[in-house]
Amino acid sequence: MTAAPATPESTAPAASLATRLCGLELSSPIVLLSGCVGFGEEYTRVVGFSNREVGAIVLKGTTGKARLGNPPHRIAETYQGMLNAIGLQNPGVDAVVRDILPTLDFSETRFFANACGSTIEEYVEVTRRFDDSPIDAIEINISCPNVKEGGVQFGNVPEMSARVVAACRAVTRKPLITKLSPNQTDIRENARRCIEAGTDAFAVINTVTGMAIDARTRAPVLGNIQGGLSGPAIKPIALLKVREVYEVAGPHRIPIIGQGGITNAADALEFIIAGASLVGVGTALFYEPLVCRAINQGIAAGLAEAAMSNVRELVGTLKR
Repeated sequence: MTAAPATPESTAPAASLATRLCGLELSSPIVLLSGCVGFGEEYTRVVGFSNREVGAIVLKGTTGKARLGNPPHRIAETYQGMLNAIGLQNPGVDAVVRDILPTLDFSETRFFANACGSTIEEYVEVTRRFDDSPIDAIEINISCPNVKEGGVQFGNVPEMSARVVAACRAVTRKPLITKLSPNQTDIRENARRCIEAGTDAFAVINTVTGMAIDARTRAPVLGNIQGGLSGPAIKPIALLKVREVYEVAGPHRIPIIGQGGITNAADALEFIIAGASLVGVGTALFYEPLVCRAINQGIAAGLAEAAMSNVRELVGTLKR
């Protein structure tokens, strides 16, 4: 009896998760967000986790001098989300560059700094210090309050945002990623001004301002009264803001790291379709530390289903 001919296997190449950001090669479109993985060392203790599963890790927010942060409580769980008011506790930029960066394995993944400040001068100081370090890129957290302007957040006023970006641009050649706040009137205008000032990329969005109250004591749950809301509750807001920024940034080929409530591959694919070149994962890590593996697998499956060979083909393909 003659054996039946074997069914030919598909010759279509598997979809690649490798991508690029501002000239940097990344193994995955996933970025671990600032404040969720400490200074990169926390997840090395999680059994089964590998830095090779993510394209980049954004380190904890860093200021010029050491900060103790806000009084407790600093974290409050909410429906479909989490409020945090850590207050930028960190050892200061000199300690981060001197003591922490040498312990990180830059052969496994990319590491981005997160520069914070209460004045433009402090942003410049932190950026300049990171420029003289092995860090791959610098994220500018412009949601910090400007002490010289009565506490108004840099990120909520386009003119202030642009001034911070321009000042940081002048002291570094590393890629600058501007982290935009959703707590502003017109995120498109802010993005436009930041592009003119020299940003290389955007992170969209930062947390949404909120609070929690203990009905029994009638007191705020957080020691700082208000905090930043993250998690699935803000996903619809984040998706819209990514699309709005993409309308401004897309024509300039300015990439976006889309973030805000991503917990699975379907969420990640939605952000990419809206205009994100990469996706940030943060709050989901607190209850599922190995979620990145499943998200990577789901993105690859989604690309294959759409007959696409890489993430870049899917970016900004929202249909009207």
